Amino acid sequence: MRIGASILCLCALAACSTRPPAALAPVDPVPAPAADTCGAAPYGYLVGQDATSLERVLILRQVRVTRPNTPTADALRPVRINFNIGADERIRSITCG
Repeated sequence: MRIGASILCLCALAACSTRPPAALAPVDPVPAPAADTCGAAPYGYLVGQDATSLERVLILRQVRVTRPNTPTADALRPVRINFNIGADERIRSITCG
């Protein structure tokens, strides 16, 4: 009985002494100004909103809307704005390309 209690205490102490997992670097949902070749920065306020909010915005540039599991061409166009929509139908990020 004492051995079992000792092992249980050691396991509990070992669980407390482990280091937390390394935090992932935060991902910026909008391109940095130096990488903003498509002029996406003014539309940063759309990140987190419902995808239907794109219907109320006039964008006079090349635009592509991507959703999960939707095939896209590999053509990279630095002037095109990509709106990446999540499975919950919210705008997750805006990229150039």
